[in-house]
Amino acid sequence: MSRPLLALACCLGLVAVLTTGCGREVSVPKTNLAVHHGAILFKQRCSGCHTIDAAAALGSRPSGQVKATERTDGPNFNVRKETREDVLYAIRNGGFSGAIMPANVVMGRDAQDVALFLERYAGSKSTSQAQNAAPNNK
Repeated sequence: MSRPLLALACCLGLVAVLTTGCGREVSVPKTNLAVHHGAILFKQRCSGCHTIDAAAALGSRPSGQVKATERTDGPNFNVRKETREDVLYAIRNGGFSGAIMPANVVMGRDAQDVALFLERYAGSKSTSQAQNAAPNNK
């Protein structure tokens, strides 16, 4: 195989691999731009550890794994409801334990938008509001 054809085949293979994993889209409508922006930011900055379907965020915990967790497995926000104040607290302080999550992963208006998004969409698959175990919740 000639070099140009080999390079083209490698590029096409790379594009196929990259687009396969990127098929999930944020499902938050653009009718409320702040909430939609929060979902986009959540997918970009938080989806490595946290799960929520509305932002196409798969988190780091393998699906179906409930008990076996890693230190980097953040809460599954599909089942955990959050208040805007608690989300802002976690963003500013690096979560509630301060062990893994970086503090100020988003700031200012971006932090407000992420908090608004989670307040509206977190817990959408919860069977009970009692599943929310964040220490600052009332």
